[in-house]
Amino acid sequence: MKIEVKEVSKDLSMAGGGYVPVFADLNLMVEPGSFVVVLGTSGCGKSTLLDMLAGLSKPCRGTILADGREITAPHPSRSLLFQHPSLLPWLTVAENVAFGCQVRGEIENLEQRLEEIIAMIGLQDFIGAYPAELSLGMAQRVCLARALLGQPQVLLLDEPFSSLDSFNRRNLQREVVKIWQRRHLTIVMVTHDLEEAVLLGQRIVFLGGHPGKVRQTYDINLPYPRDMGSEDFFKLRNKIIGELRHNYADYF
Repeated sequence: MKIEVKEVSKDLSMAGGGYVPVFADLNLMVEPGSFVVVLGTSGCGKSTLLDMLAGLSKPCRGTILADGREITAPHPSRSLLFQHPSLLPWLTVAENVAFGCQVRGEIENLEQRLEEIIAMIGLQDFIGAYPAELSLGMAQRVCLARALLGQPQVLLLDEPFSSLDSFNRRNLQREVVKIWQRRHLTIVMVTHDLEEAVLLGQRIVFLGGHPGKVRQTYDINLPYPRDMGSEDFFKLRNKIIGELRHNYADYF
């Protein structure tokens, strides 16, 4: 699925009155099947952008298109995975994963699809467990399975690994890359971690300024799976850091 952000402006209302501009004339294109990472400092509007791509909020001006159709509301073709796991505590792993599809009435081959997705994320031994019995990393895997069960075309990731320890973070990062390659998804992920952006993305979009705009883009041509300890990774990471510091010193 192709995503197009065209001349989008977004203002947020303040509790005391007035508005704060988040974006002004933002333009961004995400090609079908690509893995795009939106990088930027806290407060630059990364999560606001994902909310608009998911259809949870609308731009004040401009248009956002998914395969040529304007995004005006949430749709099963676009799944959003949040930073912190959000599960219903009274439901088991299997019931949490299936919940969205059941609510939407998407029950065809649901049991088979459920078993396949739970096996894919490695939680088949915990299918009957409740959220209170899961680690944070396992809970985020359940959320990922829930996001994927409806077979979306676009996966939106809002810093989904930031709350995890380094071991779980690396494992889940590898799983997401494998799922993206296997399912040919379009992925848009936001992060403030440059190393994570280089590790995962085919393209890095650097947002900055107030209001936010696309300041720089980088195509990452390293082969998958990527090794953060490799010389090529280290050189590319340092090159990007150097360029960003030189061109946008006020952000560092």
